[in-house]
Amino acid sequence: MIDLYTAATPNGHKVSIVLEELGLPYTVHTLSFDKKEQKSEDFLKINPNGRIPAIVDRANGDFAVFESGAILIYLAEMTGKLMPLDPKGRSMVLQWLMFQMGGIGPMQGQANVFFRYFPEKLQGAIDRYQHETRRLYEVLDTRLQTEEFLASEYSIADIATYPWVRGHEWSGVEVDGLTALQRWMATMAARSAVQRGLLVPERIDDASVVKGAQAMLIR
Repeated sequence: MIDLYTAATPNGHKVSIVLEELGLPYTVHTLSFDKKEQKSEDFLKINPNGRIPAIVDRANGDFAVFESGAILIYLAEMTGKLMPLDPKGRSMVLQWLMFQMGGIGPMQGQANVFFRYFPEKLQGAIDRYQHETRRLYEVLDTRLQTEEFLASEYSIADIATYPWVRGHEWSGVEVDGLTALQRWMATMAARSAVQRGLLVPERIDDASVVKGAQAMLIR
């Protein structure tokens, strides 16, 4: 049994989607950013960085894993699914996973901050992060013109990337002209496990979502 500590964010959805894809039993613990539960003493014992998501694998000696990419790798290696076992195939998945972790996540995250939440409209910062996010989308589109999925076969690289890209409008980034990326997004959206994972944790009212997003700026 897996204990999942999460919230309704792209990084949180990565883990709920992979758990649904793998069919692993898990218990959801929703953390409130508004109440700063991610900074609680108990949660810091699980993730010393005080951020979601994190898991505790009860079947493996209450082993805690934090950082969304590390969680995806752990679960894929534990089950032998969603990441090839051969060195070349594994490396391909990890390359695209790192592309999301080091590129799309940070750049689109900053686009969200300056476009949606920052108290001042700093147009230079907005333009910088929106343009860089769009450039990274173009890299994805080029890859997906020749491959069905990012690492050829469906993998944790796709699962890590989709929750971010699906929120492009919230970041003020368009996907017009990126036909291969749009095709991939539609394929991802049609997967039943992806649909179930995006419902975890259960949605709360819009006002609370905004509060939670604002709280993320200081977490």
